[in-house]
Amino acid sequence: MSYRIGMDAIRLRPSDRLAHTEYCSNDALVRAVTGLDPSKDGRAGKRFNEAWQLDFLWLINDGPVPWSQRGRTTDMGHAEFLEGGVDMRAARPCPFRSVEEAWAFDAVEEYGLPDFDELVRYYEGWHRQTQGANPEQVCPGGYYKTIVSGAIEAFGWDMLLTAASDQGKFERVLDGFFRLSLHHCRAWAETSIQVFMCHDDMVWSEGPFIHPDFYRRVIFPRYRELWRVLKEAGKVVLFTADGNYTMFLDDLAEAGLDGFCFEPMVDLDEVVRRFGRTHVIIGSKVDCRTLTFGSTDAIKAQVDATLELAADCPGFMFAVGNHIPSNVPVANALFYFDYLSSNWGR
Repeated sequence: MSYRIGMDAIRLRPSDRLAHTEYCSNDALVRAVTGLDPSKDGRAGKRFNEAWQLDFLWLINDGPVPWSQRGRTTDMGHAEFLEGGVDMRAARPCPFRSVEEAWAFDAVEEYGLPDFDELVRYYEGWHRQTQGANPEQVCPGGYYKTIVSGAIEAFGWDMLLTAASDQGKFERVLDGFFRLSLHHCRAWAETSIQVFMCHDDMVWSEGPFIHPDFYRRVIFPRYRELWRVLKEAGKVVLFTADGNYTMFLDDLAEAGLDGFCFEPMVDLDEVVRRFGRTHVIIGSKVDCRTLTFGSTDAIKAQVDATLELAADCPGFMFAVGNHIPSNVPVANALFYFDYLSSNWGR
C-alpha cells in the first residue's frame, strides 16, 4: 500500500508497481486475511486494506443529514447480499402517488440547501479525519446522489421511468437534483481534498435507459458544470457509474472528467485505446462473477488480459470493478490477489 503510488496513478506518473484498489464486502475474506472479525473489530477493514496493499479508497459523502430526514424518498428494499443477510429489507411504497407529483418535484425545495459554510466545515473535517486514519491510501472526497442517482433515491426506478416518459418535464425535475449536487460540489471545492469521486448510476447493464440524445442534451452539460467547479479549484475529478457506459466515454471526457471508474461491462479495451495515456482508469477485466463461479485458470486469464492492457497506462488502478461480495469463495479471492500481486510490478 502506498499513498504515493495512489497519487502517482492519479497524476499519471510512472510508479514502482501498478496501483491497486478494491471494494470488498466479503467478511469471510477479511477474517481470512486479517484474523479479525469485521463485525466485532473496527480494525479489520484497515488491516485488510494494508494486507491487500490498497493505494486508494473509494469514498463519498453526501453531507451530514440524509434526504430521508428532510423530505420524501423511496426505499426500494434490498435483497440478501451480505453475509448473514444483514442488508435484507422490505420495500416501502413510493410516496409519489402520481407521475404529476413527480413532475412537480423540486429537489432543492424538498430537501433544502445546507448552510454553505457549515457544509464546507463538515466536509473538511470528515476528510481530514478519514485521511488521517488512512495515511497510506488516497482518500478522496465525493458525492453519490448526482442527478440520476438522486432521482433514483427520491422516486425509485418505477416512478423515475414513468417520469422520464416526458423528456421535457423530466429535464426540469433532474435540474433540481443538479442544483443540489452543484451546491455540494462547490462546498467540496473549498476543502483540501485532492481527488473527487463523482458517482451517478446513469445507465443500466445494457446501456442508457433513455435515448442517448437526452444524455447529451441534458445530463452531460450539467456534469460539465459540476466538474468545472471542482477542476477550477485544482481537484482531480473521477467518475463512477454502475452498468455499461462505453458509448458515452467520449462524452464524459469532453465534459471534463480526469478518470473513469467502472464495472467489467464497460469495454476496457476501448477505454485503454482512447484514454490509456491521458486519463485515470480504475477497473479491470476481472469480474466478480468469475471470482464466484470460475476456475483459477479463468481468474488468471482475466488478470493477465488486464495487465497486458495496463502496461502502457500511467494512470491505471487495478480493481475488481463490480466488487468482491460475500458470496465470492475465499479461496478464489485469495488466489486472485496472490496472483495479481506477484505480477503487477511495472
